[in-house]
Amino acid sequence: MDEARHGLPVTVPSTALFTDQYELTMVQAALRAGTAQRRSVFEVFARRLPSGRRYGVVAGTGRVLDAVENFRFEPGLLAFLERSNVVDRPTLDWLADFRFRGNVRGYPEGEVYFPGSPVLTVEGSFAECVLLETVILSILNHDSAVAAAASRMSVAAAGRPLIEMGARRTHELAAVAAARAAYVGGFSSTSDLAAGFRYGIPTVGTSAHAFTLLHDSERDAFTAQVESLGTGTTLLVDTYDVTEAVRTAVEVAGPKLGAVRIDSGDLLVVAHRVRRQLDELGARDTRIVVTSDLDEYAIASLAAAPVDAYGVGTRLVTGSGHPTCSMVYKLVARAAGEDPRAPLVPVAKKSLGGKLSVGGEKWAARPLDEYGVAEAEVVGTGRIPEELARRRLGVELMRDGRAVARESLDAARERHVRARGLLPLSATQLSPGEPVLPTRYAGAAAA
Repeated sequence: MDEARHGLPVTVPSTALFTDQYELTMVQAALRAGTAQRRSVFEVFARRLPSGRRYGVVAGTGRVLDAVENFRFEPGLLAFLERSNVVDRPTLDWLADFRFRGNVRGYPEGEVYFPGSPVLTVEGSFAECVLLETVILSILNHDSAVAAAASRMSVAAAGRPLIEMGARRTHELAAVAAARAAYVGGFSSTSDLAAGFRYGIPTVGTSAHAFTLLHDSERDAFTAQVESLGTGTTLLVDTYDVTEAVRTAVEVAGPKLGAVRIDSGDLLVVAHRVRRQLDELGARDTRIVVTSDLDEYAIASLAAAPVDAYGVGTRLVTGSGHPTCSMVYKLVARAAGEDPRAPLVPVAKKSLGGKLSVGGEKWAARPLDEYGVAEAEVVGTGRIPEELARRRLGVELMRDGRAVARESLDAARERHVRARGLLPLSATQLSPGEPVLPTRYAGAAAA
């Protein structure tokens, strides 16, 4: 189980009903047909990146491992399925003993991906693999969308700290997942205490406008906050008049005031005025934090402003216009028969309308050019060429139903910085464009 850095275990409830009904009805039909145990390989991939995006970010892998290990049908869940006539008695009996016992490979968390990248490969019996489709996609699509937005904002911030503040703009459980994904993508802290408890992400927060409005004067509010939290606190200075508030803040806290926060107005203009005023008042080390509906473009527009940190909410937790990555979970190979030793046969959907997929279990590699810059996303089937083996992207995540690749969020966060750093420079451009790397198919996948 993924535990917070403080080491306290957190009970994770069953994830078995985080699924669509047709997953269970397919299992029922496959059990009747005698094909439920046929060895199968499913892959998670995106046919394309969200419009205008140049790379994707894999996030949520640790949460997927939690979800798979906790995918079990407890008595209450089975009673619900029986009461609702979702599946028949033989299927209920099969579900009662269900545990995923297959294998999972995939891109490690924080890695970047491109169209066709085999982000996750799930191998086992058809029945056990198909049950996991919805929960895996719901995690990866959400978390990867938030991490991609966070990565773009991190690039725009150019090293300045980013604070995740979106809990009130999304579902309460999604808020925790979003804070986790944002941390992978480059944010340094969150306002959400549940995310801090669950994942050990640094938490921050001081006061809102309501605290100032509660008091008879802004001076009274600042005095109360400083007396409670110390001079290193952050004072919100745009409730009334910013200039007067900054003057009062320094008078109350002194020149060692930690920071002031600006949450409205023309942030570029106001930040310059506040910086000049702070310096004139001797508070040269007091930092300026800006909030107010920021996204990567607004952050980039403040590059020349004397801003020390950004707080981002709505646009971050909604993927900055792309709340999903449109990843899919497709059967790409299955055994030729019921014999466990039967060879795998590539399978793929062939319908029209842009929903074609490539059959066969795939590997992926990202070779570098002579300058150490990635030049392509190579995806293939069969044996990986020796010259690409050392640049292979997928790693073993689960073996026989057990997670074998647990790691800290900091490891995923650092991996993302390294992976992004190997991409061509155009990857960091915020203007809309095509994927910064082409996807090239090799071996049978190229046919």
